[in-house]
Amino acid sequence: MDQIEIQCAKSVGGQIRPPGSKSITNRALVCAALANGTSTLTGALDSDDTRVMIDGLNQLGIPVRTNEAKTTLVVEGQGGAIPAESADIFIGNSGTTVRFLASLVSLGRGNYRLDGVDRMRQRPIADLVDALQCLGVDIQSELGTGCPPVMVRANGISGGDVSIGGSISSQYLSSLMMASPLARNPVRITIKDDLVSKPYVTMTARIMEDFGAECDVHEFHNFFIPPATYQARNYEIEPDASAASYFWAAAAISSGTVKVLGLTRNALQGDVAFVDCLAQMGCQVTEGPDGIAVTGPSQLNGIDVDMNAISDTVQTLSCVALFANGPTRIRGVAHNRHKETDRISDLATELRKFGVRVDEFDDGLCIYPGELHGAIIDTYDDHRMAMSLTLPGLRIPNVLIREPGCTSKTYPRYFEDLAQVCRF
Repeated sequence: MDQIEIQCAKSVGGQIRPPGSKSITNRALVCAALANGTSTLTGALDSDDTRVMIDGLNQLGIPVRTNEAKTTLVVEGQGGAIPAESADIFIGNSGTTVRFLASLVSLGRGNYRLDGVDRMRQRPIADLVDALQCLGVDIQSELGTGCPPVMVRANGISGGDVSIGGSISSQYLSSLMMASPLARNPVRITIKDDLVSKPYVTMTARIMEDFGAECDVHEFHNFFIPPATYQARNYEIEPDASAASYFWAAAAISSGTVKVLGLTRNALQGDVAFVDCLAQMGCQVTEGPDGIAVTGPSQLNGIDVDMNAISDTVQTLSCVALFANGPTRIRGVAHNRHKETDRISDLATELRKFGVRVDEFDDGLCIYPGELHGAIIDTYDDHRMAMSLTLPGLRIPNVLIREPGCTSKTYPRYFEDLAQVCRF
């Protein structure tokens, strides 16, 4: 499908349960792969990002079986061993997969190569490579660019003290954390700059603990991981909170009510806090034991907000901001420039197509509402560009989304599910 025209909705309302969290699915896959015994993961996400992770583990000799719906994963953990002595793994444009597998394969004994699409070859991984080298791993950026392809001549991880940058991605730290229990010695990690996306680090620590390992976190600056053995278990994966943001946003811009089932304030995912941004804009947020509902107001307010901790929802909030009564300034997300696309500059370009002024800053952007009109939106092969920029089309006629199939990266049924809460 080259493009899709978004239908304006007469109203928005209802209940929806998004698919499982990509972030939790891929972390649980890593911990289960390194565990002793067979784990069963239920409620898993079936998407491009999880498929390349599963394919990678299978190539490494760690069997992962799926049910017909691919939402239940049975992982035959190898107790920290990597059975395959060589592998050349294609990871598409999955940042979590390349970063998590870089540390995982370092535990093996052999030669491993990780590569992806052209955009992946532009996405930095030098901080993680440098840290693994300090822990005794022979790992290189194959082209000398600080980006994939990554080549690992593995002989295990020695352990010890290491510092790592956290300003580009918290996934470098999460990758080290998950592999460190299998190092030969305890691992102490120090963050040498500002750590972004801290809720994802908390998520990693909690999932590690769920599988039987320990991680002592001190003020998100120092991390101590003693040797441990992951234990297999049955593990339920909660719905994706980043995906939930689109449904809450749809309610916000339409004065409707949408309840997302399966997510509460106790969720592992920090992106549940997106509803706090909507509350600041004038939405009513209703929390229950089975989910969170958002009701949009008659008029949204512009806000000034630091979204460092929930940066995957920046595009969603930017689209809500189009319908506010004043400007919305989003701060603290300079690291968004290093994701599937430049999620500051490219986002600003697409928002301007609706006829509004958008100011771009190093760490974010400011959206000034104005007279809105239809637009042909480019998606940059970025799933979140496609999903978020669909939302204005629920209210603005003649919005076309080019290359909408990129939503398969994390949410293959996005357009069908969005239609479930819309009346056209």
